[in-house]
Amino acid sequence: MHQSTSTIGGRTLSITSGLRGRRLSRRLLQLYIGLALYGASSALLVRGGLGLEPWGVLHQGLAERTGLTIGVVSIIVGAAVLLLWVPIRQRPGLGTVSNVFVIGIAMDGTLAAVPAVDGLGARIAVTAAGIVLNGMATGLYISARFGPGPRDGLMTGLHRLTGRSIRLVRTAIEVAVVATGFVLGGTVGAATVVYALSIGPLAQLFLRVFAVPQAGEGSTVVAGSSPARVILRS
Repeated sequence: MHQSTSTIGGRTLSITSGLRGRRLSRRLLQLYIGLALYGASSALLVRGGLGLEPWGVLHQGLAERTGLTIGVVSIIVGAAVLLLWVPIRQRPGLGTVSNVFVIGIAMDGTLAAVPAVDGLGARIAVTAAGIVLNGMATGLYISARFGPGPRDGLMTGLHRLTGRSIRLVRTAIEVAVVATGFVLGGTVGAATVVYALSIGPLAQLFLRVFAVPQAGEGSTVVAGSSPARVILRS
C-alpha cells in the first residue's frame, strides 16, 4: 500500500512518521497534552474578553454568525485549511490530524468548565494565563515532532510554493484572518497585540524546555531550517 509522505526541512514525513523509538511514549504524551492545553489557553483568552489570537478572532467571528460553538468552528476551519494542503503538496503528520480535533474539543470543554470572568483585574489575569499557557502548549506539541498544525503547514507550503519569506507569508495570512474575523464579529483588542508580540519568545523558550532528544543527539533542533523554527505561532 502506498504511503503518502512529504519532506520538511530535509526530513520525510507521513502520518505514521516518528511512531517508533525509545521516546515515543513521551512524545505522544507531549503531543496530546500540548494540543489540549492549546485549546484550553484559547478558551481562557475568550473568557478574558480582551482580544484573541489571530485565528481565534476568525473562529469567534464565524461562531457568532453560525451559532456553532467556537470549538466546532475551530475543527471545521482546521479541516478546511488541511484541504488546502492538497494543491500545495503538503502532507499531514499525526500531529497535524490530531491538531484539527483535539484543540477544538479541549476549547469547548474548557469554556464549559470555566465561567465568565468579571472585573478588569481578573480578566487581565485570565488573559495573561492564557497567553503563557499558549506558549507552553506550543512548545510541547511542536517539540513532539509529529508534524505541523494545519495552519502552520499552510504557511510553510505557501512559502515553498511562492518563494516568499516565512515572515511575509505568515503576516499576510494572519492579517487576512484577523480582518475577516473582526468583520464577522470576533474580538480584537489589547490581548491580540500582546499575544502577537509575546508568543514567539514564549514558544521558543518552551521549545527548549520540552525538547525531546533525537537519536544520537543531545536535544531537539530549534534553530536553522528545522520545522520547529518556521512553525512558531506569533
